[in-house]
Amino acid sequence: MFRMILKLLAGAAILAAASAAVAQQRATVPSPQAPATIGQPAVAVPPPAVVPAPAPAAAAAPAVTDTAAPPPEREGKLLKAAGVELREFSPWSMFLSADVVVKAVMIGLAFASLVTWTIFIAKMIELSVVQRNLRAALGKIADARSLAEAQFALGSKGSVLFSLLAAAMREARMSAGISSDAGIKERAASSFGEIVRAEARRIRLGMGLLATIGATSPFVGLFGTVWGIMNSFIGISKSQTTNLAVVAPGIAEALLATAIGLVAAIPAVIFYNHFARVTKGYMEQVGRASGAAGRLLSRDLDRTHVSSVSGSHSRAAAE
Repeated sequence: MFRMILKLLAGAAILAAASAAVAQQRATVPSPQAPATIGQPAVAVPPPAVVPAPAPAAAAAPAVTDTAAPPPEREGKLLKAAGVELREFSPWSMFLSADVVVKAVMIGLAFASLVTWTIFIAKMIELSVVQRNLRAALGKIADARSLAEAQFALGSKGSVLFSLLAAAMREARMSAGISSDAGIKERAASSFGEIVRAEARRIRLGMGLLATIGATSPFVGLFGTVWGIMNSFIGISKSQTTNLAVVAPGIAEALLATAIGLVAAIPAVIFYNHFARVTKGYMEQVGRASGAAGRLLSRDLDRTHVSSVSGSHSRAAAE
């Protein structure tokens, strides 16, 4: 029984080896390039023409591996090109590649932003200087008893209070000999009102421009955005494609116009509201200065009447 099993195993091994040899022979012998005719025997096909066939396959293998896995130099070039493409979407490059109308909108908004910051710096310096000068001037005349004494304590011109005192003295001088104090005070108050309104117009200079920039800059930027998006859709219709890469640069340039409009508008609105509060406080100080000049004028008028009455009494007593 054991011998029979060994014989069967040896026969199976011989059959397996024979079948492997036949399969290898079939794999090495190529098929004829043209079918054999009836008159020609199958042995007449020349075998040497098929011997170099494995060489192209072996040569093609490195090409496939080269395409599938690029060398480090090629990979570096691809990464560098991708970096260049990313840098092309900077704000400056988008501005350079924008449409003429969008460029004009961006330049106008940038100029408006420059004007906004210039007004802010100038008004901050101006308001701080005039508030400090007027506060110091009110402190100087706090103990003055007459217009002449107040002018002497105030010294040179430096605030709106000097103009108010000068207007009061001019009215008192021009109304000399008039016994109606109410008329003199009314005319002086009219002069004070003109000086206060002129000072308000002077101190609010530039704030209207801030209000205009803050109100119109977003809409100007929106106009540039609409124009740029319109050109992008025209480019889509011309290129006959809906790829996002075609429309993305134009939309990015259009949105840049809106961004610049907001950059110009937001500081303008903030600065306008700040200067409105500061100007209101300064005009309250100007009102205090006008009241101080009016009180000094009233004291001078009362003092004039008292001196004239005492003079008439002394003349009557001498008679």
